[in-house]
Amino acid sequence: MSLRRISILLFAALLVAAGCTQPSAPGASNQPSASAGGAASTLVWYADTSDLISLDPAVAYEFTGVLLAHNAYETLVKFEGADLSTIKPALAQSWDIKDSGSQWDITFKLRSGAKFASGNAITADDVVYSFQRVLKLNKSPAFLFTDIAQLKDTSIKASDPSTVVISLPKTASPQGFLAVLTFTIGSVVDSKEVKTKESGGDSGSTYLLDHSLGSGAYVIDHWTKNSEVQLKANTQYGGSPKPALSGVLVKHVPEQTNQQFALERGDADIVRNLGAQQIAALQGKQGVATTSGNSLQLVYVGMNVTVKPLDNVNVREALRTAVDYDGIVKDLLKGGAKKVQGIVPAGLAGYNESTPFQADVTKAKSLMQQAGQTAVTLELLVPTGPAPGGATFADLAAKLQSDWKNIGVTVNIKQTTQADLLGTYRAQKGQLVMIYWGPDFPDPDANVGPFTDYGAKSIAFRNGWNDAIATKGRDAALITDTTKRAAAYKEITDYVLHNGPYVILYQPTEPFGLRSNVKGFVWSPMDWTDFAAISK
Repeated sequence: MSLRRISILLFAALLVAAGCTQPSAPGASNQPSASAGGAASTLVWYADTSDLISLDPAVAYEFTGVLLAHNAYETLVKFEGADLSTIKPALAQSWDIKDSGSQWDITFKLRSGAKFASGNAITADDVVYSFQRVLKLNKSPAFLFTDIAQLKDTSIKASDPSTVVISLPKTASPQGFLAVLTFTIGSVVDSKEVKTKESGGDSGSTYLLDHSLGSGAYVIDHWTKNSEVQLKANTQYGGSPKPALSGVLVKHVPEQTNQQFALERGDADIVRNLGAQQIAALQGKQGVATTSGNSLQLVYVGMNVTVKPLDNVNVREALRTAVDYDGIVKDLLKGGAKKVQGIVPAGLAGYNESTPFQADVTKAKSLMQQAGQTAVTLELLVPTGPAPGGATFADLAAKLQSDWKNIGVTVNIKQTTQADLLGTYRAQKGQLVMIYWGPDFPDPDANVGPFTDYGAKSIAFRNGWNDAIATKGRDAALITDTTKRAAAYKEITDYVLHNGPYVILYQPTEPFGLRSNVKGFVWSPMDWTDFAAISK
């Protein structure tokens, strides 16, 4: 989700240096006898999918849509499992980066014999169409192509049916672009089929809203909004591993207790949004197991500086200072998160370990007095359903409401679906907004850019914060010396920590409940899993 240009040498070094820990093994909590959940040939996945807006890989930008598109489409290159350090072949069996003087030329050789689910052969023309389609639609994730890679229609060419050449200006990073291509925006669509679905110049986006035309391990069978998404194995899939199960049923079940009971009954094979209470209740029960996966997400509250008195830096600092972060991590989340207060998550270069805030009511009241504020009323916009890490958004909001009441700040909580909340937030119409963020590729600029650069029209924009620190953020992305770059990000994150419009609450881990016969489940820190690798 970054808008900055990344230097080749630095980005390559970061990819090599990025360390990612594998999730703990399913079944670590107990060793029950196996008992199948759901149909024997279908993986049944229960989760809160209220953020699902589109299944079109050129449009999807929310977590559920990205998870599903990741499994329905292939990209030229990919990361495997939880490893974010090594880019590997996917549809491209090889690639070559050439310095052509005025530009970088990246030549991709496609995998021989690859087919779409339709049976159509995958050609270089499909890749050209797919990438140009992203540019034409220009939806939320398109900036990864237009700003990071600085692509234009003419940048993408097919030199023969199995060869694609993509040219980047010298101000863009080839290695950064390869990392971007691992995200779902790099998905290759079946151009012949998509063209038959075009309507009113929409490039097939109306059809791909709830269908798929790709070459991934699974195809989208149907999406019943606010109910379920059914995937079926793609018999034409030429990648690896082959789907172990014939289908995946993703059910929209936002209530944590309903997820727990469904898992215990065997109605669900994997449940995603369990809270700490549900995880504890599952310990020692026959037929189920618990595990967790790493996450690069940050759960935070944005403070809209166009709303008084949030325009006052002391008020923002007071709100940060009054929060009981340890209570959130230890009591509400039962340890299902790490206390992180900076804008770069642990696990990425540029992570700032500083955590200076912890429920100092006296200091927070003093800051409010310095701002000339003694009694303030604000609205806190909160998503419905579970929050990352094991609590509900409602419980987190109630905790903040209680903490802030101690310093004379009255918070009125308003809950809405994530989709509606994002619409309000992106229009700069929130006051206090609780939400979470995860980067699209493993580089600190994927957070520093959005959190600092108003012109990026992302997080800083949503909170009305236009600060000169954005220039330092843009400069830091281009520093090639890793020691100097780390120092630059330390300065930036320290500044945002005390001056920015954010209350960073925590960095979650992802808790999961599994039937004990489920094998092969690995959660990527990029917030997806490969359904094809899962068996039972």
